[in-house]
Amino acid sequence: MSGRIFHSFHVGCFTIIPAGDSPPDPCGLAIILGKKGAFGSGEHETTAACLELLPAIPGLADRHVLDLGSGTGILALAAARLGASAIVAVDLDEAAARSCQENSCFNGFEDQITTVCGELATVAGQHFDLILANIYADILLSLAEPLVSMTSAGGYLLLSGIPLQDKFDIQQRYGRLNCNIIDRRIGEEFATYLLQKS
Repeated sequence: MSGRIFHSFHVGCFTIIPAGDSPPDPCGLAIILGKKGAFGSGEHETTAACLELLPAIPGLADRHVLDLGSGTGILALAAARLGASAIVAVDLDEAAARSCQENSCFNGFEDQITTVCGELATVAGQHFDLILANIYADILLSLAEPLVSMTSAGGYLLLSGIPLQDKFDIQQRYGRLNCNIIDRRIGEEFATYLLQKS
């Protein structure tokens, strides 16, 4: 979003609504975002792909979720809207963490979403049923082992922000760590993968 003011729009089963605006008619599952804030209003192809794939993940209700590189927290909010009971949203950027916290309050999820300013190591030792990571491909590659080890057996990883030239590296790296591709979105510039840990 990068400080831009945006208007309500639909992506997948969700409707993204600027804080203070009335919901449009028709309206999907509502996600309210501050009108100015960190990256991630849902318009970028990587975020949109994640929002399209999220509802297809089975058994999301009452699950424990990590959103790494959360930005505005849009993916954390979407997971909460789909019934996830406990979500940890982690971002290195302090402004992003503040934006995520504010957006959690806008949506009434402040008790379900815990916002953390820091690196993946800040939540080391925890296990998650779903890990969301819409970040740079080189980070996804370097963090592959800890991300997979933090995913519960049979759990899912939704990875995006992957330039098309890097998609085979991601497939091979996570495949070697016993993760199977369940679904994917190949966009104009980026790839998004839904993986399941064996």
